[in-house]
Amino acid sequence: MNAIEIKNLTKTFGQKIAVDGLNMTVPVGAIYGFIGENGSGKSTTEKLICGLLVPDGGEIKLFGRDYTDQDVRAKIGVLIEQPGCFPNMSVWNNMMLQATNLSIKNPEEEVRKVLKIVRMEGSASNKFKNCSLGMKQRIGIAFALLGEPALLILDEPINGLDADGMRIMREVLVDITKNYNCTVLISSHILGELEKIASHYGIIRDGEMIKQMTAEELDKNCPTYVALKSKNMAQTKMLLEKKYSRIKEENEYLRVYDDVKAEEIVNYLYKNNIFVTEIKTDKISLEEYYIDLMKEAK
Repeated sequence: MNAIEIKNLTKTFGQKIAVDGLNMTVPVGAIYGFIGENGSGKSTTEKLICGLLVPDGGEIKLFGRDYTDQDVRAKIGVLIEQPGCFPNMSVWNNMMLQATNLSIKNPEEEVRKVLKIVRMEGSASNKFKNCSLGMKQRIGIAFALLGEPALLILDEPINGLDADGMRIMREVLVDITKNYNCTVLISSHILGELEKIASHYGIIRDGEMIKQMTAEELDKNCPTYVALKSKNMAQTKMLLEKKYSRIKEENEYLRVYDDVKAEEIVNYLYKNNIFVTEIKTDKISLEEYYIDLMKEAK
């Protein structure tokens, strides 16, 4: 079963088409990285899934049922933009107020549980206004986790966080999917962080889904290469093209995409009086793959 299944979804605002015949599939248990430029339709799509906007056409199913079904809607937790907290109240009191609003049984037990999940149990007495950005984002996720949702929808939860904040957020999201049977749909511009946790990806452009793939499929599309520099790059390129079939010049490096070790390339060039000044083995990242895909889509 899929947690989210969308077919031919459309949404317009006046003359602007925000979502244009979008198709999207998010399997149960996935961390689905939702990627696109500003204005591509990510947030609009998420708001449509959550019922915050009404679509003009198409179909949205959650766990095999229509997204308007009240029982299935109760399975969704959402963090879009920032959590709605009272700044002068403590984290604990804000959480208890939300738990009461949701008519959650045993609210104290539930609040303790979700604060532990997001690594905030030691900061429950802090006033919300005194929390760091990373802490506020985790509080927002704690809000969304109240009521044990099966689907969590997060809009840019890691943007603006420092390295430690991103690390904690990664740990929290992986923990949620592995240990709490929750599917996560997460949008972000920080593709390096998404690449560390996502099991599936959807890439949207101008309201259309242009690519969906698993992490394994991404890995196959992002080959390893040897990148090098020399004092005579033009001559080096000519020599490499005589021996290897896949050579590309990128970011002041020559890249060799053939299945070859760096040592072999260094020895080959040395025998031809070319001295390598820098060499490394690397892999195409999600960010680079995404940029190339955007160029092709234009």
